[in-house]
Amino acid sequence: MEYLETGKIKNQAPNHKASVSTQTGFPSPATHYLEPSIDLNKELIRHKDATFYVRVSGDGWADFSMLHKDVLIIDKALTPKAGNLVLIVQQGAFKVIRFPATRSSASFTVWGTITYIIHYTL
Repeated sequence: MEYLETGKIKNQAPNHKASVSTQTGFPSPATHYLEPSIDLNKELIRHKDATFYVRVSGDGWADFSMLHKDVLIIDKALTPKAGNLVLIVQQGAFKVIRFPATRSSASFTVWGTITYIIHYTL
């Protein structure tokens, strides 16, 4: 049985202020240029209020390239299409499946569509 941890990450306040270098000698030609940091919430999230993070515990979903300590980004607002990875609830337990083209006699509740898998590498 797999155990999952869910949670929300708070957004950072944007910090796009140019700063002045305090170095001595010749100034760097790039002191006027400050590149903003990459905000993963903006890059990976489409529906902020319907997105959840789930940390995988164990290697039970290795068939889907989901290993111990990986983080799944799950969007509950998306309607799954055939072949999408989805997190379902079946008989009171969470499971990952590829969404079938036809839901014939399968009895499960779709909890959300998996949009990204972030692999733990340490």
